[in-house]
Amino acid sequence: MQDVSEKKASGSGLRERKKRATRAALTEAAVRLAAEHGAEHVTVEAISEAAGVSPRTFFNYFDSRDDAFVMVDAESGARVRRGVLEAPADLSPLEALREAMAAELAEIEQRHEVWDLHARVLSASPRLLARSLAAHLADELGLAEALAQRLGGPAATAAGSAPSTTEKERRRALDLYPRLLAAVGGTAVRVAVEHWCARQDRIAFTDVFRQVFEHLAAGLPAPSGESRRP
Repeated sequence: MQDVSEKKASGSGLRERKKRATRAALTEAAVRLAAEHGAEHVTVEAISEAAGVSPRTFFNYFDSRDDAFVMVDAESGARVRRGVLEAPADLSPLEALREAMAAELAEIEQRHEVWDLHARVLSASPRLLARSLAAHLADELGLAEALAQRLGGPAATAAGSAPSTTEKERRRALDLYPRLLAAVGGTAVRVAVEHWCARQDRIAFTDVFRQVFEHLAAGLPAPSGESRRP
């Protein structure tokens, strides 16, 4: 007989998957419509209809129409932070970050078209690009706090900062290493995705992602002629 806690966990997992599927449908509808018509001409009603949900459901996932263009998956950062904190203790901070990000990017090859369209939509709108950058920096700060908490250093309490704590105070509380690692991790993912998108006909994304973190772990030495890879 299935344990009650197992049933709850199973139900919670199913709800989470449904929520992720609905969010994915909304963001995909938003970026496809924006790529075709321009973001300024796309309405919440049009996005909702294309995703097969009501406008009311749309606002269960996004505070505004623009958020659907900017935040391809607003919960992704929280999952990565949780992955960093829950990674095995014997992993280095870089390895913990790699594993957390790898889990989040497991479906990148299936959704690469949406990410390509998302980049096109942002590049066509300076306003949305600025919002996306602000969201990225906020996410990076949260990741740095999670890394600091994992390290257990002076800024370990930053991840649990009170809501009233300002962003400036949060940044001041962090040491250099977690801030640098969070920024490097974000850049590594961006480069891996862009590199794979340009060469996906001859290389798997997982291989590119692994190579990027191998280079980081090795300290970024210049590759020899024999060790260069696609």
